[in-house]
Amino acid sequence: MLVLLLGLTILFLDQLTKQAIRANFVCGESHPVVDGFFNLVYVRNDGAAWNILSGHGIILILISFSVLVLLVVYRRSFLQEQFLHKILLGLMIGGIAGNLIDRIRFGWVTDFLDFQFGSYHYPSFNIADSAICIAVGLYVITNVINEKAKNKTPESE
Repeated sequence: MLVLLLGLTILFLDQLTKQAIRANFVCGESHPVVDGFFNLVYVRNDGAAWNILSGHGIILILISFSVLVLLVVYRRSFLQEQFLHKILLGLMIGGIAGNLIDRIRFGWVTDFLDFQFGSYHYPSFNIADSAICIAVGLYVITNVINEKAKNKTPESE
């Protein structure tokens, strides 16, 4: 139930914020929130992260749908029954579903969070992207920690 509730919450927040951007911005418009660091923008991304596979919307829809199905069907083979892993699954499902809905409805994903670090300008992203990245990052970290704990041999007495 937690997975479903979190997934739906992420999906709702993602779609709500994207709709607010589409309703209040013209595509390409940018408004500084913290000058020189954070902007709200309206970007249409027809690719995946960093515009990978741009122009291949059907492939991205099929990949997203396949990953959603695989996550649900095979979740027990790669996720443990830990509270954190349930949260991670909810984040991934909500994030993937949020971007999948955009791809099906529009043929592109609405991105609006835009950060700059000095001269480096990070590609814009959205709530769904954030949820996916946080989930994958925490999954990798917890697996590394768990592997180290498993491989740790008790000190000899």
